[in-house]
Amino acid sequence: MKRLLLLAVALSLVSVAGAAPFKRADYVARLQTCEAILQDTMLYPARAIPADVLHRARGIVIVNQVQVGLLLGVKDGWGVALVKKPNGQWSVPAFIKAGELSFGLQAGGKTVETVYVLMDDASTRLLFKSRFNFGLDAKAVLGPHAAETERSTQTFTAQVLVYTNVKGLYAGATVKTGTMSPLVEATQQFYNTDYGIPELLFSDWVAAQPESQPLMSYLQRLSP
Repeated sequence: MKRLLLLAVALSLVSVAGAAPFKRADYVARLQTCEAILQDTMLYPARAIPADVLHRARGIVIVNQVQVGLLLGVKDGWGVALVKKPNGQWSVPAFIKAGELSFGLQAGGKTVETVYVLMDDASTRLLFKSRFNFGLDAKAVLGPHAAETERSTQTFTAQVLVYTNVKGLYAGATVKTGTMSPLVEATQQFYNTDYGIPELLFSDWVAAQPESQPLMSYLQRLSP
C-alpha cells in the first residue's frame, strides 16, 4: 500500500511538471543546455560520437534528467529532438519530456545526460507518438566512440545508438520503465505555429527561431 502511495505521488509530480505553464525563457535555457550536453559529449574522443555515425544519422534526441530514489526511484527530465531532412539539413528542435520510474533497492541522486542517435527513418517516426521508449519500440545499443577503431555488427544494425554521461552517486538494483513524450503545445508556442510534430520536424513550413539556431548550426557542423 505504501509503495502504491509513493508511486501515485511520483506520477503526480511528473504530471504536474509536464503541465507547467509555458515560459519562453525556460525553453531557451533547455535548448542551451542540450547544446552544452552535445558539446560535452563531443569534447573527448573517448566519449565522442564518431563522425561517420553522425553522417549516417537520421535524427537525434538529447535528454537531460535528474534521478532520485529511496526504494522508489523517479527520473524526470526533458530534452529536444531533431531530424535530418532529405536535403541533409537538420530540422528545428522539438521539445520533449522524459520520465522513468524504478523499483528495488536504491538510494542517492544523479543527473543523466543522454544523446540518442536515430539511425533509420522508422526510429524518427517514433517521435510522432504520444509516448515512446527507444529500448522497447526500437533496437537500441550503446554507441561506439570516436576513439574506437572497431565497429560491431550490432552497431551497424541498431536503430538507435545511445551515449550517456552520468554525474553524481546512485546505487541500486532496480527494474526500470521509462517513456518520452513530445511537448506539442510548448513546441507550438515556441515557434508560434499550429503545425504538429511531423510538420515541425520534416517540413520547411516552420522557421527556426534565433534561440534554436546555435544548436542547429552546431549539429550541422558535426554532420556535413
